[in-house]
Amino acid sequence: MDLLQGDERLDYLLAENLRIIQSPSVFSFSLDAVLLAKFAGIPLSSKGKIVDLCAGNGVIPLFLSARSKAHITAIELQPRLADMARRSVTYNELDSQITIVEGDVNDAPATLGVEKYDAVTCNPPYFLAHELTEKHSNEHHAIARHELYLTLEQAIFSASRLLKQGGKASFVHRPERMLDIVTYMRKHRLEPKRMQLIYPKYGKEANTILIEGIKDGKAGLKVLPPLFVYNDNNEYTDEVKVLLYGDK
Repeated sequence: MDLLQGDERLDYLLAENLRIIQSPSVFSFSLDAVLLAKFAGIPLSSKGKIVDLCAGNGVIPLFLSARSKAHITAIELQPRLADMARRSVTYNELDSQITIVEGDVNDAPATLGVEKYDAVTCNPPYFLAHELTEKHSNEHHAIARHELYLTLEQAIFSASRLLKQGGKASFVHRPERMLDIVTYMRKHRLEPKRMQLIYPKYGKEANTILIEGIKDGKAGLKVLPPLFVYNDNNEYTDEVKVLLYGDK
């Protein structure tokens, strides 16, 4: 099988020295995935076990593999995206560390095992199903961005079921859903412990939230310093450059 199909391209993950298959008509990862992968608390040793929910083209597992030797299982509903992820994993010679599973996040606890994982990451659909418009009529984009097959509460519930007691679940979402996120996390035994707001630039409202909870953890939330994506010259800030390109 050819590495690339249709309009796919092979892009660099510069800070990690890895490559990833992307497609403008199917899926290309956003900065949100980078932020979540760098924010998440994960086990570092090969004895750890991580699950990434809503994996898309596998970008978060690839990022995490550069930080940790733990085994990473990635769940993706869409066959085309799961196939892209598998080919990227194989290209980077990471088949022994990353397993791509095509399946429904709602079924993940039953298929992967309950309370067997140390960490879960999730970049779920941001928008409610009724917010789907012609602008997002592309089927692949619609499923990835809208709660057509997975709601926010369902994602949080599955993450909690997968985690061991004391395990960590990390999510990226929109700030307007913050109260929903916290409510669902506490409902499903994930105590919010760390949070960070991401701002497009100075003087603008936050447009991204990163939040991490511990299963059956004690109350006490730490709010990290804000992260600004662009400076006044509309260039990436130094902090974001390091995330994207590494210390160099």
